[in-house]
Amino acid sequence: MLRTRVITARALMALLLPSLFWLPQSAWALLVALFIGIAGWEWGGLLGWKALARIVLGVLTALVCAALSLADPAAIGAAGFEPGQPWVQVFYGCAVLFWGLLVPFWLRGKWQLGGIAGLLVGAVVLLPAWLAAVQLRALGPGVLIAVFAVVWAADTAAYFAGRRFGRNKLAPAISPGKTREGAYGAAVGVLCYGLLVGHFFFATLMPLPLWIVVLLALTALSIIGDLFESLLKRNAGIKDSSNVLPGHGGVLDRIDSLTSTLPVVAVLWLFFLRDA
Repeated sequence: MLRTRVITARALMALLLPSLFWLPQSAWALLVALFIGIAGWEWGGLLGWKALARIVLGVLTALVCAALSLADPAAIGAAGFEPGQPWVQVFYGCAVLFWGLLVPFWLRGKWQLGGIAGLLVGAVVLLPAWLAAVQLRALGPGVLIAVFAVVWAADTAAYFAGRRFGRNKLAPAISPGKTREGAYGAAVGVLCYGLLVGHFFFATLMPLPLWIVVLLALTALSIIGDLFESLLKRNAGIKDSSNVLPGHGGVLDRIDSLTSTLPVVAVLWLFFLRDA
C-alpha cells in the first residue's frame, strides 16, 4: 500500500508542479476543471447515483467550470485580472456561509445528503474551490502552494500529535481516528508554519493578533472540511470517494480540506489584502 501511495503521489506531482508553474492561466483553469469534474463524478457516488448519472454529473461539473473560464477570462486572470465580478462574489459568499455557518450544524446533526439539495451542496463545495484554485494561482504559483501548505501542515501535525498524545475522540461517530489532541496539534503546526511564512510575506498586511486568528480559523476550516467528507462517506457506506488515485482513494479524499479553506483564503486575499 505504501509503495502504491508513493508511486501515485509522484505521478501527481510530476503532473501538477510543472502545470502550476508553466501552464498559461487559461490552461490551468481547464486542468483544474478536469480534476473538479472527477470530484463531481465522485459526488454522484456520495448521492447514491448509478454509473451513467455519475458520469453525466462529472462531465457537467467540468463543463460548467470550463464555460465560466472561457466566458470571463478576466475573472480567472487569463486576460488581465478582475477577480471581483458579481458571479465570483456569489460563489465565494455561498461558500463562506456554507462552511462557516451551515456545516458545523450539519456535523452536529449528522444530516443526510440527497436529492436536489445534494446537487446544490455539491455545487457550493466544488465550484468555489475550482474558482479559488484558479484565482489564487493568478497571484503567483507560490501563493497557491502556500495555501496548500497550510492544509498539509494541519494534516501532518494532526497525524503525529494524534498518534503520540491522542486520547479523546474529536468526532467518534463521524471519524473515529481523529482526536482532540490531533486537532490541537494541527493548530500548533499551522501556527508555526503561518508565523514563519507571515514573518516574511505578510508582516505588513495585518497585525500579528489578527494573523493568528486567521491561521486558527483556517485550521478549523481544514478539520471541518475533512470531517464533512468523512460524514458523507459514512452515510453513503463507502470508505473512499473512489479509487482513481491508487493508494489515496479519490480526488475528493485529497481535496476535502481544500474545498473548505481555498474559498475563504480567496475571499481574504482577493478582497481584503490584494491592494494592501
